[in-house]
Amino acid sequence: MQFGASMFFTDYSMAPGALAKALEERGFDSVWAPEHSHVPLSRKTPFPGGGDMPKRYYDTMDPFVSLTAAAVATTTLKVATGVCLVNQRDTIQTAKQVASLDQISGGRFIFGVGVGWNQDEMENHGTVFETRAKLVRERIEAMKLIWTKSKPEYHGEFVKFDPMMTWPKPVQKPHPPIIVGGAFPQGARRALRYGDGWMPVAGRLSIEEVLPKFRDMAKEAGRDPDSVPLSCFGGAADEARARQLRDLGISRLVVTLDSEKADTILPVLDRWAAVMRSL
Repeated sequence: MQFGASMFFTDYSMAPGALAKALEERGFDSVWAPEHSHVPLSRKTPFPGGGDMPKRYYDTMDPFVSLTAAAVATTTLKVATGVCLVNQRDTIQTAKQVASLDQISGGRFIFGVGVGWNQDEMENHGTVFETRAKLVRERIEAMKLIWTKSKPEYHGEFVKFDPMMTWPKPVQKPHPPIIVGGAFPQGARRALRYGDGWMPVAGRLSIEEVLPKFRDMAKEAGRDPDSVPLSCFGGAADEARARQLRDLGISRLVVTLDSEKADTILPVLDRWAAVMRSL
């Protein structure tokens, strides 16, 4: 099992390059940057974590900018969106950002995506809440064509463009891995339909209960369950739980870090480095 770490990068957190370097030095395989373009003061949908939304959600930097800084500060660490809110982004421009970051990082980008939960936020971008999942699917399908075809075109319900030319293409072939975030069963179905992996939040479901169901779902969809690995966000507070997730076959555990400076974060990384060594 690999270990990653996620942080909402802000103007008061550890800088992306510094955190990435510290993670690489300690044997982590990836750094993950979440995304919120803004947070409206109105709230049609409750915060999934319960209670008030933490301040870091309002303050987080653009993930592609943060991950570019992380990429140039490291040589082997993977850089990942966790997750990119595809429903709030332009298809063609996002495809170029993904390919550009994959080029800059030398093929180390992981494209973590999700359909989002904050109705007010996505509606500010012109996205209809009820059809956001289909919009994301079409945008992912269209981006795959942009990354792999010299003259791509796409004609869907929401995404439409005639033949065009756009470069660069990603270093990774056919494209960077697409890891789909979300709960069971909806997020799992999306991962099997257009993803290369599924990424649930472990603290919001029972991995032990849903993993056999996910594997059955994969077989029904005609996919080898081993070809759709699971990366879990959070849900492990100690070595014992990390060991349980490893033994279940989870491929990656992504540790959630607070938006704090190095004097707070580095001791946490050292503790997790010790867990990694023991496993």
